[in-house]
Amino acid sequence: MTFRRTRPHYRAAGLVMGLVLDRAFGDPQRFHPVAGFGLAARALERRLYRESKVAGVLHTSLLVGGTVVGGVGATRLAHRAGPIGETVIVAASVWAALGGTSLSRTGARMATHLRNRELDAARALLPSLCGRDPQVLDADGLCRASLESVAENTSDATVGVVFWGAVAGAPGVLGYRAINTLDAMIGYRSARYERFGWFAARLDDVVNVIPARLTGVLTAALAPTVGGNPRDSLRAWHNDASRHPSPNAGVAEAAAAGALGVSLGGRTEYAHGVEIRPTLGVGRSPTPADLDRAATLSSAVQVAATVVSAVLAVAVGQPRGVRRSRR
Repeated sequence: MTFRRTRPHYRAAGLVMGLVLDRAFGDPQRFHPVAGFGLAARALERRLYRESKVAGVLHTSLLVGGTVVGGVGATRLAHRAGPIGETVIVAASVWAALGGTSLSRTGARMATHLRNRELDAARALLPSLCGRDPQVLDADGLCRASLESVAENTSDATVGVVFWGAVAGAPGVLGYRAINTLDAMIGYRSARYERFGWFAARLDDVVNVIPARLTGVLTAALAPTVGGNPRDSLRAWHNDASRHPSPNAGVAEAAAAGALGVSLGGRTEYAHGVEIRPTLGVGRSPTPADLDRAATLSSAVQVAATVVSAVLAVAVGQPRGVRRSRR
């Protein structure tokens, strides 16, 4: 049996390089592709919006499909440069799509503001983490909202990106980020988006089934890095995740709550209304110190998920590189 190097090896290298770029530089400061996608999505929404699921399906399909087609085209062009081209295009797409370093840094900044009782600064920072109304939240509410966002977005902003990069290369990364961005924009149960955003929200649920559970496993495994217990994390996941309104966010948040020894959930206020979320975990209410721990845990999960995804990229491609020699 002989082996030859296959594109997934270069894809795996691209995943790792993308994480390194994100760690070194954070999000691109100018001409961010995700911001550009958001502007395009808003422009298309102004033309297509109707209180209709059909209109929402068309809107989401055009944007996600166009993004995937663009990723396929860019990958084909990159291949002309040889195998290293795939490494470059995957690394560039992962760097553009990842939000992990910014997430961890923002969580740590929020912890500092709350520790220093700088509530105005904390409220101004909250929209960088989630879509809740910061003006109605006190220090405890800001801390809980921030920790829940760090936990959920560890899956959405990082684990999902590298997982789909392993499975489908740059088109997978870009398509996943398009779906996730649309869910954040229109996937609300509000009067405006309940029907128009239905497809984007359901599609986001589907593409995050595996990444969310990978996040839960890694969160439990890495709980000792922040003084937590893997069993507590797995217990909270098993007992509480299914009660969350999101089939995926519940996994990430419950696993984090158990790992950190805190309880999450309760009254949750958005611009479109109030939701009463189930309690996740059995610990105390989170403190700024717990938010710092959550940011540290998130960073560890991001690195571990990238390593797992790099291995997956090689494993997925390996059968194509196996040639059985005949005598």
